[in-house]
Amino acid sequence: MLSKSDFRGIVNSMGLVFGDIGTSPIYTLTVIFLLTRPTDVHVIGVLSLIIWTLIILVTVEYAWLAMSLGKKGEGGTIVLKELLVPLLKSGRSVTFITMLAYIGTSFLVGDGVITPAISILSAVEGLRIIPEFKDIGQETIMLIAGVIAVALFSIQSKGTEKIAWVFGPVMILWFISIAFSGIVSIFYTPGVLKAINPYYAVEFLMKNGITGFFVLSEVILCATGGEALYADMGHLGREPILKAWKFVFSALVLNYLGQGAFIIRHPESKNILFEMINQQAHFVYIPFLILSIIATIIASQAMISGMFSIVYQGITTRIIPMLKIDYTSGKLQSQIYISAVNWFLLISVLFMIFEFRDSHRLAAAYGLAVTGTMSITGLMMTLIFYLKKMKVKCLVSFFVTCIDAVFLLSNTYKIPHGGYWSVVIAMIAFALILIYTSGQKRLYELMRPMKIEDFLKKYRQVYTSENKISGTALFFSRDINKVPQYISHIMFENNIIYEDNIFISIIKCDSPFGVKSSFTGELAKGLRVFEISMGYMEIIDVVKILKEKGIQEKTIFYGIEDIFTSNPIWKVFSVIKKLSPSFVQFYRLPTDKLHGVMTRFEM
Repeated sequence: MLSKSDFRGIVNSMGLVFGDIGTSPIYTLTVIFLLTRPTDVHVIGVLSLIIWTLIILVTVEYAWLAMSLGKKGEGGTIVLKELLVPLLKSGRSVTFITMLAYIGTSFLVGDGVITPAISILSAVEGLRIIPEFKDIGQETIMLIAGVIAVALFSIQSKGTEKIAWVFGPVMILWFISIAFSGIVSIFYTPGVLKAINPYYAVEFLMKNGITGFFVLSEVILCATGGEALYADMGHLGREPILKAWKFVFSALVLNYLGQGAFIIRHPESKNILFEMINQQAHFVYIPFLILSIIATIIASQAMISGMFSIVYQGITTRIIPMLKIDYTSGKLQSQIYISAVNWFLLISVLFMIFEFRDSHRLAAAYGLAVTGTMSITGLMMTLIFYLKKMKVKCLVSFFVTCIDAVFLLSNTYKIPHGGYWSVVIAMIAFALILIYTSGQKRLYELMRPMKIEDFLKKYRQVYTSENKISGTALFFSRDINKVPQYISHIMFENNIIYEDNIFISIIKCDSPFGVKSSFTGELAKGLRVFEISMGYMEIIDVVKILKEKGIQEKTIFYGIEDIFTSNPIWKVFSVIKKLSPSFVQFYRLPTDKLHGVMTRFEM
């Protein structure tokens, strides 16, 4: 029997994890049978490919292998990098894996942009099945999809906590509906059940040669969103997701088999799912269409929340610049809103809708980024299992990675058909990550921090000889052993020294969760160190932590870097630094106590 908390976890994961993969039956088979003729043999072969893609790429790769690596089911390529880097010995290997993680993260952004566009467009296109709307123009459909997208992104800043509780029940209703319609259709053509046998998938590929290979590029649409089982699910836990996946997997397989049965009976069908529902029960078609539009909005919402989470992981692991973050929930720290990400996604989604115009053309561009992410995940997992000497998982992971690579190769066919757009968006994200991380590294080299031993020698002299200001001053320093230039500038050049001086150091842990804070000792009279240790998926309130430890600061000092450069790449870095909030703004420290100290650096 399921406990109450288990049931709640399963319902929540339905709404937060499975929206994308759950709405893929709207367009997957329709798109596949634009590429290949809907003969009985082809239908059985394609259904077999879909079922085994869901088993190998989603169940085995993500539900079993990837989720066995996360401590709480959290994931993504950033998490895999954090797990893998400590196991590697050479610097070159670390650089290679770091680059792979950056590419994987960038692909997720490229993928994330197409998800809402194709989901919403394909659902709205279901209007054409209603006789009164059968002649509705594509411009009108694009406009409706665009309005839905604008409305969805516009409410993000308000937070979705108040309506999130309905996501799970709506998606459960969606999965029950598509499973039931599938069962009804299978009843009339039970022969489709033989598609469960993988023999038919292999036979289809062998007999159709290069055409069959390219069909794989559309088959992958059934698994888009599978990575959501692993990425950004630390707050739900592993067990509820795995239990929910059993139900979702069954509903998807039943619906795909049902759609296959329908197309065998109606090979002329152009919008398989919606035509099947309309024929089965005309009176429930409009409620089902409304349900499908709501389900695609929920799928898009899960993608947006996931993107916020991925960007936040990137900020805490210092591969993405600090962006302004708003907390949309008083109860859940994990409920965040990042306006820069939100509006970038909206502009990109609207561009995709108006560039590609219909869901069939969008499907021709969709899948490249997904298979890229899956291949990188597979490769990194294989290395982790190999280095941990987990032979069985290593072999299975290697096999899955080979399948990923086949899908990735088949999706290269999509590059000239618009697939390049997801690559372009991924490349923009990748370029920003590279410029930012390289710039930060170069800037740190130029900063010439003072060794703690030299600093303490000077500090003791100044502290005993100079007049001290009453109260407590806070100084932020990443590494206590290397004191930033701005601190020595304040104390030794300006002779500003307080009675109580505290160095605050925020340290990122190797584990994703957990926050610890404590004074680690007194370096000298009037100089203490306070460390905040945080998991890279934690969202912390620095002000609250300081108050809980009884720190009543009078002033907070922080460093500002003014970059002077003629190098075009460093100019981009300089603009990123200027546009992104400072460290103190990011952690929302009290503005009335802040004093920024500017240092100019020539890059």
